[in-house]
Amino acid sequence: MIKTVGLSKKYGDFWAVRDLSLNLEAGEIYGFLGPNGAGKTTTILMILSILRPQKGEIFLFGNQIKGCSREVRARIGVVSEKQYLYPEMTMREYLEFFGELYRVKGSMKRIERLSEQIKLDGVLDKRLGTFSRGMQQKVGFVRALLHEPDLLILDEPVSGLDPMGIRQTRELIIQENKRGKTVFISSHLLSEVEKLCHRVGIINHGQLVAEDRMDNLVRRLSEEIELEVELTEENTCLNQALNDLAFIRDFSVDGRFLQVRMRTNQDYRKDLVQFLISQGHVPVGIRTKPMSLEDAFISITTENISFLTRTDE
Repeated sequence: MIKTVGLSKKYGDFWAVRDLSLNLEAGEIYGFLGPNGAGKTTTILMILSILRPQKGEIFLFGNQIKGCSREVRARIGVVSEKQYLYPEMTMREYLEFFGELYRVKGSMKRIERLSEQIKLDGVLDKRLGTFSRGMQQKVGFVRALLHEPDLLILDEPVSGLDPMGIRQTRELIIQENKRGKTVFISSHLLSEVEKLCHRVGIINHGQLVAEDRMDNLVRRLSEEIELEVELTEENTCLNQALNDLAFIRDFSVDGRFLQVRMRTNQDYRKDLVQFLISQGHVPVGIRTKPMSLEDAFISITTENISFLTRTDE
């Protein structure tokens, strides 16, 4: 659906994007992450042919492009961080204008349905100049989806939205994906990316430093595992004994509950259970606390982890 090969963009002596190769499959939701200045927006502008790369190739819908033709643009819906609307128009007038521009049949019915999904159906006849930033962002979503695009490109799409608005747009993205749309989303809100995306790519200093499925990425990064163990009864004498176990990085005891951080160079859960039993405790429950996408993101973008550049899995 989207493929880039060796994509590079330079501003003066600064490489904003360098040798970037992405491959977004049809039907997936792909999260594109990176710190400020990493090259995310520059990449998106090149994919949309708004910026021209110094070198590299871009493929959309299986075909190499040198610029977005009208036919290609008609298959793409875009939501950016900030909307530039016509303040004197009503929401209905604005969306009907784009419905005519894209030659959408029965556009008013689609406008009303999409507006209802994100709770803007009651303000269709109000002027856009009176809308809050969050409401304007929602209008951008309706406009992007109006012509039934095959591909959604979202650059910080939930910027300015309150928690309810974020949830409404998340549900809208999931529903549109289930209907067959491919989604490319760049966002700083990692909790949303974690809930939405099938795969993520992380860019830093203009280069792709990690790309994988969510679960694989977190697993490959985890140097530690955190467990919560429920014991049959309290034992204040565990502290010194646990200090003697080399595979334990840190621990805390709170009544019958034991929080343990262990190394992941091998599976030490069996060793921990055997140790507890030898101390007269029978664990009645063990729960693993997974590493979050936020933990993975911070780890990747603050350390030089060369082995993460690609996976052959």
